[in-house]
Order: sequence, then structure tokens, then C-alpha cells
Amino acid sequence: MYDLLIRGGKIVDGTGSPWFYGDVYIAGDVIARIARARACPGGQARRIIWAEGRIVAPGFIDIHSHSDDSLLVDPGAESKIRQGVTTEVIGNCGYSLAPAVGAARYVIQKDMDRFSLQVGWSSFAEYLDALDRAHPYVNMAALVGHGTIRTAVVGEARRAPASYELEKMKQLTAEAMRDGAFGLSTGLIYPPSCYADTGELIALAAVAAQYGGIYASHIRDEGDRVEEAVGEAILIGERARVAVEISHHKASGEPNWGKVRHTLAMMQEARSRGVDVACDVYPYTASSTGLDVILPGWVSDGGTAELIRRLKDPAIREELRGFIEREEGQMRGWDKTVIAQVRTAKNRALEGKNLAQIAGELGKSPFDVAIDLIIDEEAAVQVIRFGMCEEDVRAVLSHPISSIGSDAGARSTSGPLSAGKPHPRAYGTFPRVLARYVREEGVLCLEDAIRKMTSAPACRLGLSRRGVILPGAFADIVIFDEGRITDEATFENPHRYPSGIDYVIVNGKVAVEDGMVTGMRPGRVIRKSFFIDS
Repeated sequence: MYDLLIRGGKIVDGTGSPWFYGDVYIAGDVIARIARARACPGGQARRIIWAEGRIVAPGFIDIHSHSDDSLLVDPGAESKIRQGVTTEVIGNCGYSLAPAVGAARYVIQKDMDRFSLQVGWSSFAEYLDALDRAHPYVNMAALVGHGTIRTAVVGEARRAPASYELEKMKQLTAEAMRDGAFGLSTGLIYPPSCYADTGELIALAAVAAQYGGIYASHIRDEGDRVEEAVGEAILIGERARVAVEISHHKASGEPNWGKVRHTLAMMQEARSRGVDVACDVYPYTASSTGLDVILPGWVSDGGTAELIRRLKDPAIREELRGFIEREEGQMRGWDKTVIAQVRTAKNRALEGKNLAQIAGELGKSPFDVAIDLIIDEEAAVQVIRFGMCEEDVRAVLSHPISSIGSDAGARSTSGPLSAGKPHPRAYGTFPRVLARYVREEGVLCLEDAIRKMTSAPACRLGLSRRGVILPGAFADIVIFDEGRITDEATFENPHRYPSGIDYVIVNGKVAVEDGMVTGMRPGRVIRKSFFIDS
């Protein structure tokens, strides 16, 4: 007898093949049998879910997530599971919560202090064990962050590592890979990753490649020099012989709109030469990051305390004024940067307002508002930046080499993860693709959209037996109404769950039923099996 039978649904199996009507039989945590419509009954099941009129698809794999600490703070955070995500890939943009050694331990603990949590691990393996003990709704796969490794060895200094330090960084990368990491990530606009030259990145990416890992990069520039930055990522892939994933690919700033057509062509040309490069994308024209990204990298040399000290220096502040007002005010527009989240109560009323609006209310320049906020909040200010165009989003979404990723951590409508006015992608990424870009605009067909959310990221990472509805695959499944599925989260009201998703099944267990969580938390940490490629 089977444990679960999903009967009569329209199966989109994740491979890109045309949909078909059929039944899915589940035994334990795996798919045991697929029966086409009108086939002979395959046996009895303890439970039957009737899926007529609905899509049965593999659970979505969020290839670019930031739930590193979310699922320790609140393992029951619902924003991902309720949009059909069954696996999240964390450790992106150069920041992972392990290895928590050296100066990196201090930085990680400072990050965890806002939730009153203690860092109870040192190695990457110990961190993964801590995630397992949290029993999250979803499966977790992790990358190791270059910024974390660099901080552990070099600290937050703006300099190249000495040869012995680079060797230690390579050792930490290898240890993380042996502990189950799926690759190395970089965040090359953020300190300290932005202090690394290309040679350093090649050396560490080559270590990840030896263990079958990928190199996932928030590239060095997503604006004026986006083509140069994509070229660097391709070069790293070529020299390190590593698969490259360009994270949340975009061209930000109106003068750069349209450049993604060239960067996508660059990736395609590199692939024709044997360089394994691909990208992921989220379905919005706004990004989200820290407000301190407006600062040049040298301001952060030495860490947050040094950054604050410099910003309080009147001479340095005036030195920065012209540069930032030109870059942010003239090139981007202060009204395009919205405060999403702060930590102090005194600034909470600013959430949801743009910098130009706040400046008008306070009688200050937008530059002074931004710098004062960074000082007040000790650089912990999240912003939403409106800088992309719909044509570029569609171009990346529809390209064969792209996958879908949220670039967001798990959130909830109550508790510690309900704070602020975050980017709606935390709640709506995957339903938005299916509602807007499949059903309404026809940018993607249903089968290809599902492939980009399931088997494509699984293949990219080497997640075996995930991302497909096939016999022997793990039973991660989402059941939704293709006519009703809709993202309900907006920039004005971001803490809203999507509609149209009826069931989410993780490792054979029903985690969402009739659109609501069941309390079952069947997620597990997926550790990469490795081999040494010499």
C-alpha cells in the first residue's frame, strides 16, 4: 500500500516535457509510480488527494535564497513554503553563517544578536547540523560564502591576502565542501568580497570545482560596468574550470537598460566555448540590499566600526558628498531608494518612504538623510531600489539558461520575521512568474517556467532526485490552480501570502493543505556528496 496518491492532476514533471494527466503514487519520501490517465489502478493508498483541474508540479527550488538565519530564528516561517518552495539554497552573495571562526565569528554573532541567538557552531558541518535540528518546513542546501572565509582569515581589511592566508582560505573552502557545501558564492559589491582581485577568486573557485561545486556570484557591477563584470565571472569559470551561476542577473540604472541582451549573448558565446555559465533572475524591477552599498568600498575598510568612524568625520563626509550625490541623485534618483527595514524604533516610521520624501519631511538633503541613517543604524538599513526595466526582466526570464530565484529570506506575517516592509519577492516570486509571465503575458509557457523553478536549478547544483516528478525522485510536490495562482504581496503591503496554491508536499509529507500550513515540518538539510576531481 502506498502512503499517498495524488489523483487526476495535470502533471508538469519539471523536465520541460509537455504536461499530461496522471496519478502520482508516493511511498515514504519518494515517488514510487507515475500512472498516465486511464491506466490501470496502481494500488491502494492510505490517503488520496484529488487534483482534478489543478497542476501537479515538482516543489520549487529557490536557487538564490537568504534564509541562512531565518530558519534558525523561526523554522516555521511560511513565506517560502506557501509559495510552493520545497528547497532553498542559502549562503549566497558571499555571506554564509559558517565557518564561524576567526574574525568571521564576531561578524556572524553580531548579525545573530538582533534575534538574541548565540552562534553555537564553528565548522560548516556544525552549522548544517544546527539547521537540521531546527526542523524547517523546507529542504536546505548551502553554499559557503567567500566573504565569510575571507573575514575568517584576513579580517575585514582592504588588502590582498598574503600567500599563507590564501592557503588558509583554500583550506577552509575545501573543509566546507567536504562538509556538504554545494559551492562557493561571492558578493563582489560588498566588503570584504569587493576587496578580492580576480586571481583570489579563481584560486578559491578552483577548490570548489575540485569537489564538484559551483561558483555563484553577485558580480562586481550590475550597472555601468555590468558587461565587464559578467566577463570577469566568465573568466573565473574558464580559469577555475568551475560552473558559474551569475546571481539575480540584471542591468540597473536607466542608462544601462538593454545591456542584458549583450550579457546574455556573452554567456551564450562562453557556453559555445565550453564554459559552463548560467544565471538566475527574480520577476521584479526593483532590487533590495543594504543602504551602505552607496558607499565606495574603502569606507568599510576594517569593518562597521571603522565605517561609522569615517562617516562621522566631517572632512570624509564632504569628500563623499559629491561622489554619492552624482551616483545616487543624478544617475539613479533619490526617490528610487525606499527604506525597507531598520533596527531602531526611532527610525521605524521611515520604513516604506523613499529618501527624497524623507529629506523633504526633515528639511535635509537626501545625502545627509542616507548618511545619518547609516550611522544611526550601524549600517543595518535595508532598502529597496527601483532600477530595472520590464523588458530586461522578460529577456532574462525567457532565456534558456536562466533559473528563478527569490534573492530573499523566509518571512512570516507574525513574529520576529514580520518586521519592516521588505521586498515582496520573499512572499511572491514563484507565483508571480506563473501569474504574470505565464498566464497573463505568455512570456514563458507553463512547462518551461516550471523547469526554470525545478529541474534547472537542481541540475545546476547537482541536487540529485530533486526537481522532477519521476519514479525514484524525492516526493517534493506543489499542487496549484493555474487560473488562480497569484502573488498577493506588493511593495506597499509586502507581508501577504499568495493565493491559488493548495498543497505543498515535502519529502512525502503534506506541509501545506488547502493553502494553510499543517504544522508538519519535514524539511531536511541536503549535503552535497563529493568526489575529488584531480
